[in-house]
Parts: sequence; C-alpha cells; structure tokens
Amino acid sequence: MAYLTDFTGTLLLVGAGKMGGAMLNGWLGLGLAPNKIAVLEPQLSPELTAFAQRGVSLNPKAVRASVIVLAVKPQVAPQVLPGLSPYVDRTTVVVSIMAGRTLGFLADRLGPTTAIVRGMPNTPAAIGRGITVAVPNSQVSTSQRDVVGRLLSATGAVEWVADEALMDAVTAVSGSGPAYVFLLAECLARAGAAAGLPPELATRLARATVAGSGELLHRSDLDAATLRENVTSPGGTTAAALNVLMAKSGLGPLMEKAVAAATKRSRELAG
Repeated sequence: MAYLTDFTGTLLLVGAGKMGGAMLNGWLGLGLAPNKIAVLEPQLSPELTAFAQRGVSLNPKAVRASVIVLAVKPQVAPQVLPGLSPYVDRTTVVVSIMAGRTLGFLADRLGPTTAIVRGMPNTPAAIGRGITVAVPNSQVSTSQRDVVGRLLSATGAVEWVADEALMDAVTAVSGSGPAYVFLLAECLARAGAAAGLPPELATRLARATVAGSGELLHRSDLDAATLRENVTSPGGTTAAALNVLMAKSGLGPLMEKAVAAATKRSRELAG
C-alpha cells in the first residue's frame, strides 16, 4: 500500500456509511492528515464525531477539493450531485463508488470536462482486504490517476481497466462475489449438519475452513486449481466430493450462470 503522508490539497468524502467509513479509516491509517479531509454526511455517527475531534471537517459549506469521493447510495445521486458545485474546480478529480452510475451519468451532471473515475470496491474493504476495479474517463490526468490509485489502495488491492463495459462483469465477480463465498459457508455448514454434526460445530468448521482457505489462497503463490489439486488424493474423500461438484451440472456451470445473471442485472440497473 502507498502511504498518504505527502497528499496535498483537500479530500472531500461524500457519504460516510459502511464503505465510506472504511475508506476514511484506511486513509487515516495510511497517514493522511485529518485536517486535509472533509466529510459531507447528514447522519453524524459517534465515529464521525471522533474523527472531527481529530481534525476532520464535517459538513463544510464550501471547500475546493482536489479529490471528491462519492460514497452515497446510487439512488440519491440525482439529488446529491448538483450540490457539489461549491467543492469542484478545474483541478478536481471525482471518484465514484456508486454501483451502476456510469461515467456518462456523472459527466452529464458534473460537466463534460470533469475528471471522473468510476470504481467498484467490495465489502472486505472494511478490513483492508478488499479489491477495487477502477475506470477513468478521458479527462483524468496521469497524476490524478496516481493519487486516486493510492487512495483506493487504502482498503485493499486496485485494478484498472480501460473499458467501462467491463464494470458490469466486475460487479458480478468481485462486487457481489463476497455473497457467493458467504453462501458457500452457509451451505457447507448445513451439509455438515445433514451428515450428523451438531449444527453449531458444523457452522464453526465451515466458517474456519472458508476463512482459512481464503487466507491460504491470498498468501500462496500457487493458483486456485493447484491448491485444490494439492488437497485431493486420488480415490480419497476429497475426490469423491469433487466428482459431484465438478460434474457437468456442478458448481462450475452454476457459477457461470450466477455471474451472467448478476452481469445482466448490473447492465439493467445502469440503464
């Protein structure tokens, strides 16, 4: 991760809910000075009040921001965006993490010359283990992209794409993906209970197995297929289970259908 002790200008965070709050925590943890951060959030939480006591500005009436991060719900965007004019100048880059709101939608409301980056984070950002995919518009300079990349990296890894059309599939894989993993833990626990384990024990085993396997995948240089093969002895118990999961109607085709459905829905929501 890139530290932010040399960040210049002012960063304005619009919306400090779960994702916005996670990003704010990450920025402060990477050394961004509190007096360089302003937050627009009508619902003040104890956490925000504590940030204000450290020097974060809450709900300023006007400040020229070098970076604006939009972390509000997409359905309120039409009401929020017009009110940002007191905070934007020609050097501002606007970063949106609103699902489904396209670069075109944002440019229509912020102006065609506004530098805009659209990003899709995911919920592991809350513990600094997320991944964000970002796409810039043509107005974003190299230096602005670098600053945005450093800010987004406060909650985990960052990947850049040039084609905004990919963001629907990104949403389906990494944006919605944590829910698929949590469902796997649910199903594994229920299957364990169906096999005779006490439900509480089955839940603990499934939770620890999914979490530990994810951490192993994170730390290992090996790809997922190799790690799977390393667990699988020919003719053993794992192989017996994988014969079911890897059948023609098994997990692979089902996951493809799920991601395709989420991709289609993301396109529909974007209009």
